[in-house]
Amino acid sequence: MIEKMKMVNIVTTASGKDEMLKGLRDIGIMHLAEKQSADREVLDRFQTLSRTAMALNDYADPKKKESAEVLAEDEFNKMYAGVLDALEKKTSLTQEISLANTEIDRISAWGDFSPAELAELRKEGFDFHFYRMGEKEFQAARDDENIRLIRLASIDKQCAVAVLGTLPPEIQATEFMLPERSMSDLKRDIELSREGIAECDETLKAASKYDSSFKAEMQRVQNEVNYSEANATTGSDEDFVWLSGYIPESDIDTFKTMAASKGCAWAIDDVSEEDEKIPTKVKYNKVSNLIKPVFDILGILPGYREQDISIWFFLFFILFFAMIIGDGAYGLIILIGTIALNVVQKKMTNVTFLLYVLSVATIIWGAVTGTWFGMESAMNVPFLKALVIPSLATYPEYFGLTSTTTQNAIMKFSFSIGAIQMAIGSILSIKKKIAEKDLSWVANVGWTIAIIAMYLLALNLVIHDPIPLVPVFVMIGVAFLLVILFGGMAPGKSFGEGLKSGLGGAFTAFLDTISCFGNVMSYIRLFAVGMAGVAISQSFNGIAAGMTGPMVILGVVVVLIGHALNLVMCFLSVVVHGVRLNVLEFSGQAGLEWTGVPYEPFEEVKK
Repeated sequence: MIEKMKMVNIVTTASGKDEMLKGLRDIGIMHLAEKQSADREVLDRFQTLSRTAMALNDYADPKKKESAEVLAEDEFNKMYAGVLDALEKKTSLTQEISLANTEIDRISAWGDFSPAELAELRKEGFDFHFYRMGEKEFQAARDDENIRLIRLASIDKQCAVAVLGTLPPEIQATEFMLPERSMSDLKRDIELSREGIAECDETLKAASKYDSSFKAEMQRVQNEVNYSEANATTGSDEDFVWLSGYIPESDIDTFKTMAASKGCAWAIDDVSEEDEKIPTKVKYNKVSNLIKPVFDILGILPGYREQDISIWFFLFFILFFAMIIGDGAYGLIILIGTIALNVVQKKMTNVTFLLYVLSVATIIWGAVTGTWFGMESAMNVPFLKALVIPSLATYPEYFGLTSTTTQNAIMKFSFSIGAIQMAIGSILSIKKKIAEKDLSWVANVGWTIAIIAMYLLALNLVIHDPIPLVPVFVMIGVAFLLVILFGGMAPGKSFGEGLKSGLGGAFTAFLDTISCFGNVMSYIRLFAVGMAGVAISQSFNGIAAGMTGPMVILGVVVVLIGHALNLVMCFLSVVVHGVRLNVLEFSGQAGLEWTGVPYEPFEEVKK
């Protein structure tokens, strides 16, 4: 259920600003309207803390997971300053090593010499310049009586020379720019820098055990950020300070009590119909709360004026997950992994509970289809064979059926699920519009008729069910007519205006009708993806079965890796296909666009 919101305005004197903000933070129920950015200095502090804490994770000893006790503020600031200095110094030393290595690479071919001695010679009038050139250019330079040079050891098959003065421009040569430090000095600098880096690493390793202290400080600074945002959002004049925001209707009494205790004035009103920034607070029940982790991962949230379909999303998601994973043995693996996770966490969370439900559903689907690691030999086990529903069997020959019969049955089941889910979406939309006195609900009745007709048409075209097509096309025509006549209706519009709007969108309605058939057909992916998973399992089993003798060990490796990859691909398929059917086909039919603004009240961060 999406909780109803109220627009609240609170006013206090300029001197009572901090008390008002602290009171609002303590009750933690107001979502600020038009929230402004926090003070730059506070934001920078939090971002630096966050980056530093992440950087220290690289220095933590994985064998020593215990964190040191939380430091006092002064002790933390001293430690933190040392960490920042160490990180900055390490970065600087790393850059110096890189530059030194680059310089060594540049000068190494010329050998280890002293630039200081060359500088002394230059002061005494011996201005030496060093060049590389081809043999022809060297001969020209040597023959020039105005050029005094000394030939050095060749470099990269080129002549290297030391010239007193500079070469004339007509002689093509590459001059070697003298370094400021010798190669031995550079190597010594690198060694000193590495020693400095080692010292920095020791400092960072020592600081890495204060993970709890960093979290505590980040929590404190995060609260400063939140308070700074609220402070910047307030409006004011010389005498008064005010703030506006959204509060759930169920929490209004809490707000009034706080306002009275702080001596604040307030005004409460219904949210505006034109307001598009109203936050959505979904109140989950014990069942629908299980799907919340999926919503959080996907980052989807219904808009304030949209419907809460979490319970339907949850129920169909379970079925889609089971059909796409499709293998009872995979379900057992997920179940075992969930039990291990539960033991490690030492408590039941929504995620673990959801995984329990999904794994059990997968085991059940694998049992009724007779799919256990894709092994046909599983049907030789009487208990496993007794669990199978013959019309859904992966190996129908064990039940006197053909593969075409069972495949058609599963496709029909997939289409039936799609038609039911999309019809439920239309019914939910009808219910919502009737409550809003929106006459366009009749168009949704038309869509419900269209869904049923498209379902029957799909059965006829795909699995050749003997369904008479004349009544089907009559249903499509009636549905199309209802959508055109009532699709443009809306609260505040006259019947004539709505009719005109609907007729104007006739071509769009025609395209949507075609799209409706595509939406029903898209549910065949439940059959197709499930069958693909079985085929992959069978392929790896077949490869491993051909490996005998000493190759058995390799066959075991092939089976393990193959089924692991298949399981990962099945999980990806759940995201791509299972979630899509809920978020697009079903949600579109229910009128959801997932445009919700998260409800984020101004409150004190506890962790």
